[in-house]
Order: sequence, then C-alpha cells, then structure tokens
Amino acid sequence: MSSPELVHVKGVWQRMKGNSPIYDFLLADAEIISATKGSVTARLTLDKNHVNSRGTIHGAVSAALVDWSGGLAIATHGLEKTGASIDIHVTYIGTAQVGETIEVEAVANKVGKSIAFTTIRIYRLVDGKQGSMVATASHTKYISQPK
Repeated sequence: MSSPELVHVKGVWQRMKGNSPIYDFLLADAEIISATKGSVTARLTLDKNHVNSRGTIHGAVSAALVDWSGGLAIATHGLEKTGASIDIHVTYIGTAQVGETIEVEAVANKVGKSIAFTTIRIYRLVDGKQGSMVATASHTKYISQPK
C-alpha cells in the first residue's frame, strides 16, 4: 500500500515532467520507490547520458539528482512547488558506471515558512542493496508556500 506522501510526490514528479528539459533529459527513467513525511528514496539506472568521458557518473548528474530529490523530500510536506535552490553542496566520494543502478536518499531536515534544508546521499546498488557511497550533499531551498 502506498503512503499518502508517496502518492503526492509521484504526482508532483509527473506534473514536473515536460516542464524541465534537464530533468527530462537526465531523470526521465528515475523511479521513486518510497516516500514518508520528510523522506524520499529513488533509483536510477545509469546510461550514456549520465556519464563523463571516463564512463563514470558525471558530477553534474549527481548535482541534478540532489536538486531533484531534495525538492521531492520537501514536497512530502504537502507542497506542490518546492522553490529555488539557494545552496547545493555536493561531496563526491565514489563513482558508478553505465548499467549500474544508483539509489538516492533525500531527507528534508527542516521545512520552514520560506527556507528548507535537505540532506541527500547517493549510493551504488550491489545485488539490490546499498553498496558504496557515490556522493553526499546538502541542499537549501527557498520555498514560497501558498497563502
């Protein structure tokens, strides 16, 4: 049975598709696998659009995943629009290659009236379980909640 947050976040993602060319290009195949209030987990199998000249996940793809998943973690609080990024800090720890699946865990640590703070971790999946960490990040967003 799907949580209300999972249903809401999947709906937000569906409504985002087609409105963001970069998300459509990089994240069209991203799958949101779980959501609870303040938390989202997603998976993405890497293809040639996700890698750099060495054949490993491009840093810009990791940063896009941080932006996307951080916004979705904020959306679990019932928000439809999750605002603009103020700060994204990504620490690149490991890597992943074409054909490998990565898992993204995003947590909304605090969602206030105008600013939200999130933490994101990206892992390689090995035999369906979290393997080595690819990146960890913090993401701050300005949010404008409906009046």
